[in-house]
Amino acid sequence: MIRSVNDIAAFTGTDAPVESFAPAPEKLLEGACGQTVQNVFSDASGRFHCGIWTGEAGCWTVSYDEDEFCHLLEGEVEISDRQGGSRRFGPGDAFVVPAGFAGTWRNLSAAKKLYVILEPAA
Repeated sequence: MIRSVNDIAAFTGTDAPVESFAPAPEKLLEGACGQTVQNVFSDASGRFHCGIWTGEAGCWTVSYDEDEFCHLLEGEVEISDRQGGSRRFGPGDAFVVPAGFAGTWRNLSAAKKLYVILEPAA
């Protein structure tokens, strides 16, 4: 299939729906952790996704089956592993959380990021 410029998914001015959610109650460690996701693009396989995510201050447990590239636009986050290590990221930082990572994600303030997710093959 040949694609055109009309198939390019732009993050600015997108009319993709915004979905609100929170982590499951058993994952919450601090705060309400309200979040939104605006998925701008998913490929035909359903494994590749990209969009805009926002989150309120708070902390919750995470366990990644997928690889996720993040470009933090606003706020500050601290990601900690189960071995006691942690990394902080702020506006302009870009990083990848690899599949298999488990630990906590803490929004030290309200945060906003662009994400690209590749889910494992079925």
